[in-house]
Amino acid sequence: FDFLNALPKAILSHPNTTFVTPTEILLSKEPVGELDVPHVLSWADTERDLSAWTGNQMQQSALQELYAMEESVIKTNNKDILEDWRKLQTSDHFYYMCTKWFADGDVHKYFNPYESPYEAYIAYMNAVQDLAWRIREVSERSKDGRITLDYKT
Repeated sequence: FDFLNALPKAILSHPNTTFVTPTEILLSKEPVGELDVPHVLSWADTERDLSAWTGNQMQQSALQELYAMEESVIKTNNKDILEDWRKLQTSDHFYYMCTKWFADGDVHKYFNPYESPYEAYIAYMNAVQDLAWRIREVSERSKDGRITLDYKT
């Protein structure tokens, strides 16, 4: 932490050196060309595609359940439910459900807090069902078209 604390001052001690945001860099330069990327790219696994997150039926089922809730989540007008629904979209949840083997599987196992992809799926679906229950609770308590939640998760 001492290093990180001293780093900005050390960088700024060099002449003509500053910090800029990615947007500031983009606005200061002219494009040199166009890059066509017709397919989704990923850093993960040998395929470099979305199969680490959507490559098996557990992942696809989990995503389908999650996205099917969108309209109900929005209708609750409840920030806690919306925030939890967004957190359930974090890619790590689906990565933990990956069933790839060999070199890719070793990487998945190393970063996975679950004993198996199936265990990750069960834990995730329990969280999704809990959120669905909370949405139903809020909907049953709604009055005059406004939905509120009177307890925190």
